[in-house]
Amino acid sequence: MTAKHIVYHIPVCPFSQRLEILLALRGQQDAVEFRVVDITKSRDPELLAKTQGTTALPVLEIPDGTILKESLVILRYLDEALEGPMLRRSDPVEHAIESMLIAKEGPFTMAGYLFVMNQDHDRRSEFNEKLLSLYRDINSFLVDQNSEGPWLFGDFGLAEAVFAPMFKRFWFLDYYEEFQLPDGEKYDRVRGWRDACMTHPATDQVTEEEIVKLYYDYAFGAGNGALVEGRSVSSFAFTPPWEDRPWPPRDKYAGTTSDKALGLVA
Repeated sequence: MTAKHIVYHIPVCPFSQRLEILLALRGQQDAVEFRVVDITKSRDPELLAKTQGTTALPVLEIPDGTILKESLVILRYLDEALEGPMLRRSDPVEHAIESMLIAKEGPFTMAGYLFVMNQDHDRRSEFNEKLLSLYRDINSFLVDQNSEGPWLFGDFGLAEAVFAPMFKRFWFLDYYEEFQLPDGEKYDRVRGWRDACMTHPATDQVTEEEIVKLYYDYAFGAGNGALVEGRSVSSFAFTPPWEDRPWPPRDKYAGTTSDKALGLVA
């Protein structure tokens, strides 16, 4: 690609990070211009016109004006359009296998987000078990395809680029729900895969502190910049920067703290 492509995205969005990971792996970070959208404010009418009213991000604008939506679509497009060897497997059977694993990401992501946004203390074990069941399913798949690991195939690939951002976002479950993978063979293979994904240098765009602070409102059921009842500033606000804010309270079931205590207002 010679002309610049534009990605409109939300800060620390896991679906956008997939694209950043691909670019890092290919050494093509300058091939795409990332434009940040402030989700705490009304969407820019010009951007809404381009997306035909769609507010979901990221979206990709190709130099000829074509708009592509859905992160997996954008990821696969960039993988094919960028110069150099593709991240996806070239062998048709192996590509089908990695696509089977990628198909498991949707339910996995949904389970994690429903867990962190749950407000009923008595349902914690229900959400915890749902997520663990999906981890066990992925573990079985990985054992069946490549028992030695750590990757699905020989190296970090397309499936890893899809799942790595979600593994990192689930830091909010570690923090707010004390989530942990149990020991044992039902989880050992997926644990190794998860850890390898999270420590790969191409996935270092975000930190645990950043995720925990910015996703604080998700712990109270308020996603995508929505305001928690009794608060006036979203934890996704650009200012003050997250680095200058204190770590938030871990006990979400005790209720939200104030904007001031979160370092969101003076």
